[in-house]
Amino acid sequence: MPAAGSKGAPKNPGEIKDDTNSSREEKKILMRALSSSPFGNYHVWWSLADSKYAGTALLVKKCFQPVKVSFALDQTASKHEPDGRVILAEFKTFRLLNTYAPNNGWKEEEKSFQRRRKWDKRMLEVVVQLSDKPLIWCGDLNVSHEEIDVSHPEFFSAAKVNGYVPPNKEDCGQPGFTLSERKRFGAILKEGKLIDAYRFLHKERDMERGFSWSGNPIGKYRGKRMRIDYFIVSEKLKDRIIQCEMHGHGIELEGFYGSDHCPVSLELSPASSDSSES
Repeated sequence: MPAAGSKGAPKNPGEIKDDTNSSREEKKILMRALSSSPFGNYHVWWSLADSKYAGTALLVKKCFQPVKVSFALDQTASKHEPDGRVILAEFKTFRLLNTYAPNNGWKEEEKSFQRRRKWDKRMLEVVVQLSDKPLIWCGDLNVSHEEIDVSHPEFFSAAKVNGYVPPNKEDCGQPGFTLSERKRFGAILKEGKLIDAYRFLHKERDMERGFSWSGNPIGKYRGKRMRIDYFIVSEKLKDRIIQCEMHGHGIELEGFYGSDHCPVSLELSPASSDSSES
């Protein structure tokens, strides 16, 4: 959903657009769904882009209200990250970070490789800064960390658009599976002392249920899948991971609900009574 605001006017990324007939109807349908069970028991925060291209949402049960919610990596209270890419909720004993990472793109350009490098640099700084509390980081992180996180490693490694070959060979390949992105993501996990919850439990490639994104079911990307949606948790939470699952499967996109991404879930065990975590 796009952010509120008429054409040419400043946008409000915390509110849903409703200044046209079509946007009002879309908002009405969405709000009707959110007022129904079980969503009526949740509070919703939005950080939306000017168009439907991007944006994030966070739903939290009303009985578990956060201490603070911010919408930018620098945690400025009134600021939203461009394209609505961040929601950070701080609770008493942990933080929940929801991000939509920018796609790496295919070229050495400002809105492609350069934008993603800057994002990854900021994410590295942020996870280190947030290490004073346990962190749960989720969302479309737009990277497949290891070869087992894609269905066809050779296909994705060799992917290119219009024959373009980047100057740096580590930038070659499918966005999300270039060696440079994967290395930077590994550094973020290491420096932030973070664990990939799904891979912590599932050590092998699962060709049926191990991917969260699937290419177009028609054409050369049919059956080509990637795991780019994650739950990342602080190392101190790893012993509480009960399950982390992809809820879509197969090349016919069962469980994808019309999207090219499927839902991903994480379940943690309750904190022990003598623990400072919850």
